[in-house]
Amino acid sequence: MAFELRLPRQLSRAGWKVKIRDKERLEEPHVTIIKGTTSWRVSLRGGEFLDEARWKDFPDSLCEAIEENWDRLCKE
Repeated sequence: MAFELRLPRQLSRAGWKVKIRDKERLEEPHVTIIKGTTSWRVSLRGGEFLDEARWKDFPDSLCEAIEENWDRLCKE
């Protein structure tokens, strides 16, 4: 079953989402950061991006929310 991390209201209103999607079994375990129609994948094993992106490209509050919930994301 898919999992969506609940984000602070300001991030949600700005269109940010953090999800673990279903049916991606052939790929390395990852979390997907979504903004509108653009998405970035982050490895749950090492925390590095699987796409071209850097943590400094994202709002600090989004990075903090992911960091604070990292263990939960790995469990899901």
